[in-house]
Amino acid sequence: MTQAATAPVIEYLARSRDVLQAAIDDPAFAATIAAIVERVAAAIAAGGKMLLAGNGGSAADAQHLAGEMLSRLNYDRAPAAAIALTTDTSVLTAIGNDYGYEQLFERQVRGLGRRGDVLIAISTSGRSANILRAISAARELGIVTVGLTGKSGGDMAAICDLCLRAPSDSTPLIQQIHITAGHVICGLVEEQLFPRSGAAQPHAAAAG
Repeated sequence: MTQAATAPVIEYLARSRDVLQAAIDDPAFAATIAAIVERVAAAIAAGGKMLLAGNGGSAADAQHLAGEMLSRLNYDRAPAAAIALTTDTSVLTAIGNDYGYEQLFERQVRGLGRRGDVLIAISTSGRSANILRAISAARELGIVTVGLTGKSGGDMAAICDLCLRAPSDSTPLIQQIHITAGHVICGLVEEQLFPRSGAAQPHAAAAG
């Protein structure tokens, strides 16, 4: 394999490293994650749930993180309540057809959300119309709103209770930071709600 063939690979990996390092170096980034963990853990402990929404790759992230909560992340424990609003094709196509794509998540938030829940709204641009409407609906209902977005914050930053901004303007790199932050959030919530006991040993190798 020639150096010319591997150079773009190394370049991209280096960009990934630099964005992750920028997140590490920003105290506000870590503080925001810690605050999100507290809000999510408190909501679930009180009988509430996580609602997650996103488009495209962010939809995949929403489903991924819901799976970590309902199944497990680092060790066996009870399930934690989480619903990805991106998975029911009948609901998605009905709302999209009857009301329009911009209401795709808003109507689900209004139907499934309850005061004290947490909405994790994911948009790399911070400008996705259906995400912004979902956030606005959640605020009306007394649902804690958490945004995951990019460096600029888009329109999300001003309307979320907590907004985690990946330190990049590149969509793929933003998504990489989002899933990394999501794993941190889910792992710390898991530890707060279900402390490890001697009988609950990690099974990292079996995780999907």
